[in-house]
Amino acid sequence: MEGPFDSFSGLDFDDIFANYTYEDYPSIDYATIPCSLVINGNWINITIAVVYSLVCFLAVTGNMVVMVVILYNCRTISSIDIYLLHLAVADLLFAVTLPFWAVDAISGWVFGDAMCKIISILQEVNFYSGILLLACISIGRYLAIVYSTQTHKQKRPFLINLVCAGVWVLAIILSLPVLYKAEYIPLYSSRIMCYEILEGESAETWRITARLWWQFIGFLIPLLVMIFCYSVTIQKLCRTKGFQKQKAMKVIIVVVLAFLICWLPYNITVFIDTLMRSKLIDETCDMRNHIDRALSATQILGFLHSCINPILYAFIGVKFRRNLVNLLAMKGVIKQSDESQYGKSVSSSSKPGVISTDH
Repeated sequence: MEGPFDSFSGLDFDDIFANYTYEDYPSIDYATIPCSLVINGNWINITIAVVYSLVCFLAVTGNMVVMVVILYNCRTISSIDIYLLHLAVADLLFAVTLPFWAVDAISGWVFGDAMCKIISILQEVNFYSGILLLACISIGRYLAIVYSTQTHKQKRPFLINLVCAGVWVLAIILSLPVLYKAEYIPLYSSRIMCYEILEGESAETWRITARLWWQFIGFLIPLLVMIFCYSVTIQKLCRTKGFQKQKAMKVIIVVVLAFLICWLPYNITVFIDTLMRSKLIDETCDMRNHIDRALSATQILGFLHSCINPILYAFIGVKFRRNLVNLLAMKGVIKQSDESQYGKSVSSSSKPGVISTDH
């Protein structure tokens, strides 16, 4: 009985493959193989979810307190207080998105394409509105201190709110490219992500171009405006004999520095990612994984910003603390004696403003 391989016993395999070489087989171009995304370990994802939850609680609580204090003292509200009120609104809207990112860190994106776009746009709107509002504040301080410009008291709130409305519209427009984000399943993984999806060379080229323009318009220009305005303003203040105005500037300067510390690393990382996508920097799988990790880490730092401003007001803003104590005493949360004791420890000011004119 013949075995299954007996029919091959008389064949000369050397003759059969004599005319074949390794060049006859197509080689694998490993550079064209898509890189697989690196997924964090479970303990890292749990830590991120806890951080997001804590930031959400602090941001919602803190920014609501800021809004209540400013609105309660609306009769003495200043132009900068109006800007800071809009900044608190932006941080509050962003804070309500953090539970979605917390769930995403543990379970992946389970909320669908529509929510992926909405939550991502809220994140971008918070960033752009924040830096544009801070640029407006710097211009206001520059005009008030360097040129001693005063706007008519009745018209000022209307004009400032009109400027803020323009800021919101521009921030929304700058955030529209985020609509490219959608549900995505990485290579060698079943985890669904809310990720930027680009199909076709034209879409990728448009997205890269939009990114560069958007960073130029929505980050670099406002940053240069702030640097110029505060540089000239500080020089002007340093030439004055008193230090009253210098002390009044400290809250705004610290708020600007906090914004840059939180969002500048993320913006730089996005810029490097854009250069890689545009092929101006060689992209390898290692580089792609490093950039993805850096984007995640710097994004967390940016998320922390939504709860920082109220903390800064509480620790640095003397007038904000006084208004908050007065409000709590009036509502019966604290005793009237505590309010009086606090009032004696803080020198009063005749200048208007809830937060920005502390000294």
